[in-house]
This record gives sequence, C-alpha cells and structure tokens, in this order.
Amino acid sequence: MNPEVDTVAKAAAGGGDRDDRWAALRTGRGLTGVILVAIVVLAGLLAPWLAPYAPDRQFAGATLADPSAAHPFGTDSVGRDILSRTFYGIRIDLLVIFLAVPMGAMIGALLGLAASRFDRFDTAIQRLFDLVLSFPAIILAIALTMIAGPGVVTIGTVIALAEIPVFGRLTRTSILTVRQLPYVEAARALGAGENWILRRHVLPNCLEPLTVQLALAMSVGVFVEGAMSFLGLGVVPPAPSLGSLIKEGAQSAYHSPFFVAGPLAVVVVLVLGLLLISQALAARSRRR
Repeated sequence: MNPEVDTVAKAAAGGGDRDDRWAALRTGRGLTGVILVAIVVLAGLLAPWLAPYAPDRQFAGATLADPSAAHPFGTDSVGRDILSRTFYGIRIDLLVIFLAVPMGAMIGALLGLAASRFDRFDTAIQRLFDLVLSFPAIILAIALTMIAGPGVVTIGTVIALAEIPVFGRLTRTSILTVRQLPYVEAARALGAGENWILRRHVLPNCLEPLTVQLALAMSVGVFVEGAMSFLGLGVVPPAPSLGSLIKEGAQSAYHSPFFVAGPLAVVVVLVLGLLLISQALAARSRRR
C-alpha cells in the first residue's frame, strides 16, 4: 500500500487521537463509573473470601432475622444469610452480562458488517433484525423458557438475541456514514482499495459508538436478568442472583424490609457505574 495514502487518511481522520480512545475513562464520570463497576466486580470475584457463610447455609431459628453483627443484611425466609447470597448472586449477573452482551454485540456487528458490504444480504439481514425486535425481551424470555426451561443459559440467550439487532444496525449505519467522510474519499482517490480502507480507517472509527452501546447494553442486561428472575424465568433456586434476591425480598418486605436493601443497592451501583461509563464515552465522542 502507498504510504502516502495512509499518511493523508490518518491526518484527515484526526491522526493519533484514536489511540487515546479510553481517555474519557480517566476523569470525571468515566473514572467514577469504572470505580463503581470495579467494586461490584471485585465483590463478585472475591465472594468465597468475602462472604461470611456459604450461600445455601441455613440457620435454625433465624428466619427473616433483622440485620445484626452475625448477619449484616439479615436472613431470608429459610434462614440463609442475605449478605453471603448477595456476594454469590453478583457472580451470576457478571457472568451473564460480561458473556451474553459481548456475544450479542459480536454477532450483531458481523451481521451489520455483512449488510453494509453485500447489498444482496442487506434486505434479508434487516428483516431478520425486524423479526427479533418485534418481540419484547420479556416475551422472548417466556418463549425460550417454555422451550429450554429457566436458568442462566436462557437468560444469556435472551440478552444476546435482544442485542444482536441493536449492534447490527448501529454497525451498518456507522460504516455507511464513515465511508462517505472526506478522509475516506481522499484515501480512495489516492488509490486505496475498499478492503484496506475498511480495515484501516472505517472499522476503527466505528468502534466509538459501539463501545458506548456496549456499556449501555450491559446496564440493560442487569435489568433483563432482574426482570426474568422476578418473574420466575431466571436462575433456578437455590442458586442466588441479584434479581431472584430482589424478588424474594419484595415478597417478604412487610416482615423484613431490610431484606431487599442489599441486593437492590448492588444493582443500583452496578447500573449507575455502567451508565456513567457510557455517558463519558458518548460525551467524548460528541466532542471529537
């Protein structure tokens, strides 16, 4: 490839500014979001060491006990320590959002890339996206649960399927937009091939909106898990998840109002952290 093409296109695209894509995460909202998410992630990873008891251990005579030194978050309806179950419940949510969302994003991005590159596949792929989007996530969850039963795999599948059309259309739109920008036209005029332009300039400049959407989609994934578990479509008892703990806490809120506070606080911190990261990345993208 002619070095002149690379130099001109890089200069037009903003030079090395792409190398500092994560600068938004080092200050302000981005740093706060990273810290909040890191706290929750570490709590989940270190659950075997941080949890005072096994998540399924039952204490005789401690049914729906109020918070105490022995049980800081109290106990549930069968005498299990809520703090311990919250630590282990975090692990389920992290497993779901950090596997299912990137998987859906990757599949959607590949389909969006195919749609932007091959016109004969574009219509078929767009209709496939329309089909998936026509089913709300909860309806899709109910349908999959009837087929495969409740569980972590079902939750992950629902989240991944819901994100495929979102990332697919975002990728397609970003590629079609970037391909019309002046620096891409300059590279094309200097003799650059379409595949080279796509690899060196179009795809790297499409990553910013995708990273913003990825953080946002993870926060949505937390809500999907919570909604499915609340409806009995999620993690199968006695395994804990944040959604199932909130469901149990809501059922016992009259007798033990502190039950739901711990799991709900973790959900708030995790979602807030992911939203702050998404906002920081989006704000930096708008300033460019």
